[in-house]
Amino acid sequence: MKPPPFDYYAPASAAEALELLGRYGADARLLAGGQSLVPLLNFRLSAPAVIIDLNRATDLAYIKEETGRVRLGAMTRQRAIEFSPLVKSRLPLLAEATRWVGHLPTRTRGTVGGSLAHSDPAAEYPAVATALDAELVVRGPAGERVVPAAEFFLGLMTTALQPGEMLVEVRLPALASNSGWAFEEFSRRHGDFAIVGIAAMVTTERDRCRSARLAACGAGPVAVRLRGAEEILEQGGLGDLNINAAAARAAELVDPSADLHASVEYRRHLVHVLTRRALKRALERARGGGAAPLRS
Repeated sequence: MKPPPFDYYAPASAAEALELLGRYGADARLLAGGQSLVPLLNFRLSAPAVIIDLNRATDLAYIKEETGRVRLGAMTRQRAIEFSPLVKSRLPLLAEATRWVGHLPTRTRGTVGGSLAHSDPAAEYPAVATALDAELVVRGPAGERVVPAAEFFLGLMTTALQPGEMLVEVRLPALASNSGWAFEEFSRRHGDFAIVGIAAMVTTERDRCRSARLAACGAGPVAVRLRGAEEILEQGGLGDLNINAAAARAAELVDPSADLHASVEYRRHLVHVLTRRALKRALERARGGGAAPLRS
């Protein structure tokens, strides 16, 4: 299959890209890593008149830490995230989730901004952003605005981006002391989109749970924050009974759909199992048990 004809631009900066977006409006589509857009073009499921390729906009590719937050430019490659010492030490949940993203060629081309803006409900990065209360920096004709992750993902492949706007940066809180993390995922084959994935972060204070963060992917039209499950841990602690209760509550909170890969019941079962597994690994890390081994 070949894509339909289109005009092609490769701006050298975010400012040039925004100027082109303003000029062509709804006729234009942004190209980041291309892992989602190119197949849509080839199957003629998308037919924009103009493609704006962001791969030369080097001002959108960076990893920085500033005032307790890690800032990721929207064009930062997933492969760069996977091997960044800063991400590994300050955003280990994101580093671990990245290992579940596709295959090596996918991560080499794919970008953090592209994944978040595409808003696939089975993708790992929206779940991490949702769990960690990420801030997404959006730039457009009216200037710059910051959108919380909870308000960014609106529905199946639908975000809060307005016409003429583009995602330019993601801000995530750096790992707090006495914190543990884990990302658990089940897919038919390694590298496939998740049937269900769970992002977990717990912060302990003596024997108490100071905070818990849980989010699921593959279990609804968007990544789902599991606040009711978090509350069980924050109010009752991190004992086995509470972890089991939180996992059971997580399964009740999701609204999955059935498809050829899994039934609604099976997805709920996976949310239960993976939440319990993720919490146990996160707690082990928070208590100084080191990096528990990942299951393949």
